[in-house]
Amino acid sequence: MKGILVCLLSTILLPSVAEAPSDLSESIAVLRSVGREGSGNEEAQAAFRKLEGAGEETLVDILKGMKSASPPGLNWLRSAAELLVERSRRAGKQLPLLALGEFLLDEEQNPRARRFAFELLQDHVDREDLLTGMLDDPSLELRRDAVGHLLEQAGDLKTGSGAASPVRRLFRERKLQALYRQALDAARDVDQIETIVERLEAMDQEVDLPRHFGFLMDWKIIGPFDNTDRTGFERVFPPETSPDPDAEYDGKTARVKWSDFSTDDPYGMVDINQIYGPLKEVTAYALTEFVSEREMPVELRLGCKNAWKVWLNGEFLFGRDEYHRGIRIDQYRIEGRMRQGRNTILVKLCQNEMVEDWTVQWQFQLRVCDENGTAILSADRDL
Repeated sequence: MKGILVCLLSTILLPSVAEAPSDLSESIAVLRSVGREGSGNEEAQAAFRKLEGAGEETLVDILKGMKSASPPGLNWLRSAAELLVERSRRAGKQLPLLALGEFLLDEEQNPRARRFAFELLQDHVDREDLLTGMLDDPSLELRRDAVGHLLEQAGDLKTGSGAASPVRRLFRERKLQALYRQALDAARDVDQIETIVERLEAMDQEVDLPRHFGFLMDWKIIGPFDNTDRTGFERVFPPETSPDPDAEYDGKTARVKWSDFSTDDPYGMVDINQIYGPLKEVTAYALTEFVSEREMPVELRLGCKNAWKVWLNGEFLFGRDEYHRGIRIDQYRIEGRMRQGRNTILVKLCQNEMVEDWTVQWQFQLRVCDENGTAILSADRDL
């Protein structure tokens, strides 16, 4: 499907202009730096019109321009590439397949641009050859394709095992398990993971989902503190400034202290109601430690339908003062930086006054991973 920009700009009735290499680089630079909210759009339109006259040999240069481009710039360049491909196909001209293949194999290039090259090459290269080596690809779309191909292989193997002898079925099942395990190790999308887990469990295979995702399972919880009239979100309770696991504080109605809590939920759900019951207009805190083997950037990925805040090593990272808008894995992605050794993660959770059944949940799930969703585990993790 053509992008909106292709539909819009291809209707501009201006003559095509042959593009010299210097002009090509200049046009790409203009497009890749387009700002948000229309900043630079006038210059981008002029640059786009110049690219309308570019030859097939410039396609890879346009795709390379997507590296480090602004989000609007990515859309402009993708649209330019789509228009060039469409024009070439109408004219019966051959795309630079070898250059596209080399571009696809360059993992340093923009993932969206590489996925576009992949789509173009599918008509010329066997899909299995294209996907070889892509189970660990930094492009999540290409990784998803590679995992999907493994699942197709597993499906074909399973379908063909019905009439086999018992010993052949035994070893086919072993191969089938290996394919699913390989797919699980590579999968990052929740829907694929759920499919793989379902099939492994149907074969009586155990799957450690918390470890695969990197969910944090062991916490210290303290509360309840007040959240009357939803004032608890902004109010600074003692755990925010001194989260001492041995301390006691004045809570909403009595003195409160930290309690150990370990969840056995396969998706790492920490249910505060299990500790305090279904309270309303309350606030609680959850504290855990994470041991990192080195200093590194991480993503803390949170799922929560209550108001929340997150701190890493005492530094406030982010929060949302919203209630009961649903919950899902990786609902919020929060960038942080682990230091080498022990780190503390503090989560604040506020429950409001609503009493409908769908507002009872007072819970969250949190995992640590890299930017591609690959789990990062604490060095002292047992499970």
